Amino acid sequence: MADELKRRLVHSSGAGLVALYLLATFLELGLTWDRFRVLMVLLALGVIGLEFLRLRVGLDWAIYDKLTRDYEQDQFAGYGYYMVSMTVAVLLFQPAVALPAMLMLAIGDPISGAVSDDTLKTVKGPKVLVTMFVVSAVLAAPFLYEVPLAVLAAALGATIADGVKVRIGDFIVDDNLTIPIYASVLAYFALEFL
Repeated sequence: MADELKRRLVHSSGAGLVALYLLATFLELGLTWDRFRVLMVLLALGVIGLEFLRLRVGLDWAIYDKLTRDYEQDQFAGYGYYMVSMTVAVLLFQPAVALPAMLMLAIGDPISGAVSDDTLKTVKGPKVLVTMFVVSAVLAAPFLYEVPLAVLAAALGATIADGVKVRIGDFIVDDNLTIPIYASVLAYFALEFL
């Protein structure tokens, strides 16, 4: 239980990236969206490098025992998908779409996990789905308030990604990969076509 709490706190720390960008923009510190994109690419490459060292070279830091789950010991870990998906959202979309999608992963996912019963269902229960949708909508609203349908679309994307397990053969697609991408894509379509 203590390790799970640590994982959730580390998960939430990704909100710091959004805060960094917003604060730097507010204070006019020169962190443009293009520079933020470069930062995200560097962070994602660093995480991919760490995972390569862990899986192929045998890098065995004690922190991996605390922050990775048992099933991640021999495969690409969730934190890697986390950074890759956030980076994809930042590279493909503008701040109003990408930043709330990042927050949905950083904050919404751990909150939904806290109300989940941790069973491996194909579709999570109504309480988890409603929690993820409401939290995601609240996170999207400050960025997309001028287009309420985009708020709802982003929240729906995050909820589907979090609540519906996608299986490809024996591989279950990690929601750390899908939450920002689904949320961004649906928000973008709502902004463009609705």
